[in-house]
Amino acid sequence: MGRYFGTDGIRGIAGKDLTPELALKVGRAAGTFFRAEHPKPRVVVGRDPRRSGDMLEAALIAGLLSVGVEVVRLGVMTTPGVAFLTKSLGAHAGAVLSASHNPVEDNGIKFFGPDGFKLPDATEEFIEQYLQDALLDDTLPRLIGSDIGEVTDTFEGLQKYMAHLKSTISGDLEGLKIVLDCANGAASHIAERLFIDLGADVEAFFCQPDGTNINVGCGSTQPKALQEKVVALGADVGLAFDGDADRLIAVDETGAVVDGDYILSYLGVRMAERDALPGRTIVTTVMANLGLIRYLKKHGIAVRTTPVGDRYVVEEMVKGGYALGGEQSGHIVFLNHATTGDGLITALMLLSALKADGGTLSERARLWEKYPQVLVNVRVHEKNGWDAIPEIRRAIDEASMRLGEDGRVLVRPSGTEPIIRVMVEGPEKEIIEEEARNIARVIEEKIGS
Repeated sequence: MGRYFGTDGIRGIAGKDLTPELALKVGRAAGTFFRAEHPKPRVVVGRDPRRSGDMLEAALIAGLLSVGVEVVRLGVMTTPGVAFLTKSLGAHAGAVLSASHNPVEDNGIKFFGPDGFKLPDATEEFIEQYLQDALLDDTLPRLIGSDIGEVTDTFEGLQKYMAHLKSTISGDLEGLKIVLDCANGAASHIAERLFIDLGADVEAFFCQPDGTNINVGCGSTQPKALQEKVVALGADVGLAFDGDADRLIAVDETGAVVDGDYILSYLGVRMAERDALPGRTIVTTVMANLGLIRYLKKHGIAVRTTPVGDRYVVEEMVKGGYALGGEQSGHIVFLNHATTGDGLITALMLLSALKADGGTLSERARLWEKYPQVLVNVRVHEKNGWDAIPEIRRAIDEASMRLGEDGRVLVRPSGTEPIIRVMVEGPEKEIIEEEARNIARVIEEKIGS
């Protein structure tokens, strides 16, 4: 039986891979682990608005209740909102049902510890062991009567989270015209109100979730519509979130995308100038653009790199005592304010800085040239052991030698899908496209699905 927890919890097609039966068992397994830590644990549960969320939420909660866990149900809430409220409400754990930027057919389950951080691998291993038990003989506890857990619906959670968001900046956002793209996701009932309350002139789009339109032609991975609206409306900034609002991709006044790398460089240098960047260090992933690394180095800022995934960024930040980290994809972590990537906090930091500094976002954020990057996804029948195949290793090594110091090759398996990702970076786009195609072709020949 395979492992269920990936790099970002459990993911799959809802109703097929991630069934209500599995969600029930996950609830029983996680609840049993939490009860081993505390006799009457309380777990905060939130979800994004995709259609399968109701079904899987009911199943997960049923599993938790069956082993004696008390559940605080938040309803639709952003992933970072659940992380914050887990700690703020004094819960023993938090659970989120979301597939982030993925299509509506997908869903997922991930957990947070009482400190609001994602559970470490070792803890997920324990839950995985309980889950294997639940899926086989299910000898986990079956409580009766008053020992069964209870559900409490809370509406104060949203107010607490909104107050926290507003507390992360000083002053207001008056004078800024912004356009929002909420991806028809979990930020839809939060973002517009938040920015209006802070005085911004707000135009909101894709903030009407119907259960099936999450991430459809919108959101942080599809910003084209937002780019057009920013230019058409003469806005200062566009803000695109993903389905669970842990990412932010911005758009400047010209309609150009300002991704996580640009956000990190602008805010990182700004923090360093104000002695607010511990160790003059930023944490990012191996996917960070070479242009970012060289720009930060020019400003005396060190870069620590991790595998792809905001959990690894956070782990490195905690270990080194760093305050800022993130990914090109828009997961940005401000450890003084959050325990995970929070698109709304990132937006507040960006807008607050822009108002204080004056000028335009293009002038402030797009101060260095990106190296061209090509990313090719190869669907495979088996991810494990791909890097031990001689032909694949040879293709990667030869491409790296040809690119030399001015380029690089990064090949890695997806943590959530049966995909091998090939990223090639260098100064000449035609050359890196050819190198990426060559490597992808070899992978396809050897282990393609």
